[in-house]
Amino acid sequence: MTDYYEALGVGRDASADEIKKAYRRQARRLHPDVNPSEEAAERFKILGQAYEVLSDPEKRRNYDTTGDPNGRAGFGGAGFGQGGFGGFSDIFETFFGGGAGGPASRTRRGQDSLIRVRIDLRDAVFGTTKEIEVETAVTCTVCEGSCTRRGTAPATCGDCHGQGHIQRPMRSILGTVLQTEACGRCSGFGSVIEDPCQECDGQGRVRERRSLKVKIPAGVDKGNRIHLAGEGEAGPAGGPSGDLFVEVDVRAHEVFTRRGDDLHATVTLPMTAAALGTSVSLESFDGTEELTVDSGTQSGEVLTVRDRGVTHLRGSGRGALKVHLKVETPSKLTDVERDLLRQLAEVRGEEQLPGRTEHRGVFSRLRERWDAL
Repeated sequence: MTDYYEALGVGRDASADEIKKAYRRQARRLHPDVNPSEEAAERFKILGQAYEVLSDPEKRRNYDTTGDPNGRAGFGGAGFGQGGFGGFSDIFETFFGGGAGGPASRTRRGQDSLIRVRIDLRDAVFGTTKEIEVETAVTCTVCEGSCTRRGTAPATCGDCHGQGHIQRPMRSILGTVLQTEACGRCSGFGSVIEDPCQECDGQGRVRERRSLKVKIPAGVDKGNRIHLAGEGEAGPAGGPSGDLFVEVDVRAHEVFTRRGDDLHATVTLPMTAAALGTSVSLESFDGTEELTVDSGTQSGEVLTVRDRGVTHLRGSGRGALKVHLKVETPSKLTDVERDLLRQLAEVRGEEQLPGRTEHRGVFSRLRERWDAL
């Protein structure tokens, strides 16, 4: 069962103002907009529950007396095996102080961090190395994570005598019994820091902005995350660092769009070039590509250049470059151009044509979809 005083980091004799300040201080650090990790979300939830109880005088009085903000003690409301009691072991520990264990350790693992980085499409194709700046917690270099001023050490707590927990009487259906709980003075650590390090304020870590080089592999796509073990926040009291996750965002390109590991581009052709056939130069990420357009090419046809797409993130090879051809019909003609087209229409017998409907079978439609991929 969570100790709300420990969750807020205050003693049991803390004033309402101290409780409010402790809540605001931790809420700023754990809020999902600041720290999106799952661990921070869970701690933020518990922090809110603790503040709701301890900021209400009646709920706090009930919590201090019975351990329940609603004033239920023993087997109340929740029923046997549920709520405040999970079985015989919980009953034994609550009534007789069993299983309390030793003092808690100040040294804990740091939280994971998330940062986003934007790259160009070319970088996603070939991979790159980016230098990023991260504001995070690092181990204090003055006290080296000990939390105390150099030359001093934490003192044994006088309330719990180094045990980290104390016992207090509690009324129940069995009469007055002893309940074991974390020591309010030392927050369960068994020791108190009487002379904290001035640099880190007794936390063993400080905030710092540092540069970090991140290798982004070829083939990454928007939303992919790169896991950097041990590059997250340093833990309290010299604890190990959490992990850093780098989420990739890819900028839109003016020519190419990505679909899977293929790159797509659209090239517009004059009507005459599509009818007679031509060659087209296209600047790809690998250099100039010379594309041959056959005579009679229709709008919507696709030219495929293999191994010119995005590198496969897992495995070898690359996707394809697919060039969609768009045939452009001139909207403005000179008199000479109009006469030439009229002559062509006469030769082809196309001066006046009734509208005709092309009936496409299932396989024709499937083929068109396949060619468009």
